[in-house]
Amino acid sequence: MSYSSESDLVGVAGNPYVALQKISGSERGSLTDAVEQALKEAIVTLVLEPGMMIDKMAVCDRMGVSRFPVSAALARLAHAGLVEVLPQRGTRVKPIALDDIRQHLFIRSALEVETVRGVALMHDRATIDALAENLEQQRKLAGNGQRLAFHTLDLAFHEILLDAVNLPRVKEIVAVSRNALDRARQLLASPERLVHTLDEHELVFDAIRAGKADVAAKAMHEHLDQVVAELHRSAKERPDLFAS
Repeated sequence: MSYSSESDLVGVAGNPYVALQKISGSERGSLTDAVEQALKEAIVTLVLEPGMMIDKMAVCDRMGVSRFPVSAALARLAHAGLVEVLPQRGTRVKPIALDDIRQHLFIRSALEVETVRGVALMHDRATIDALAENLEQQRKLAGNGQRLAFHTLDLAFHEILLDAVNLPRVKEIVAVSRNALDRARQLLASPERLVHTLDEHELVFDAIRAGKADVAAKAMHEHLDQVVAELHRSAKERPDLFAS
């Protein structure tokens, strides 16, 4: 389940649960999966903001499900570090912790820097063409501030690189860290930041296309490093979204 456009988020400030869609299905497992995916996307895209208490009954009513799949989905999201249970209060969206962000970025940097180094040495035409097509779509969106659509392309850009080296375990580890970072990435998704992200992707791509492995690795390292610096600025502007 996903939000097709920025307009899907209109009006959620007063009632964020309107962004959730009714689901169908009869098996508990499939319902739990669907609720988990919907809530995860709402959390990652900041429809459900860090620190917000989650109204289980509102989720049940909006999605047309019983309490069981909602509770099961929230338990999974707690394990993933996106929500937390507060004794005698309920479940809330977990505030963003800068210490956690730094650790996940360290993991991503270590793995993705070496990934682009390897891709640059491969000279694989299909990978280069896929990256070029992805960047062409990014250019169309970056200047228009379409952050959700751009975010999807951003994820796809990194997926292309990881798929190229064909190391499933590495891709799985990166995915875990990326999921933990997605909310923070949304905080940075100003029109200006989208343009900067595109520029950074272009530098990575140019180095890969030229077969310059060290240059590509450096460009990816600097691209990921920008997140920490900008998050510190965001924490000063919106301290309510971050864990102290």
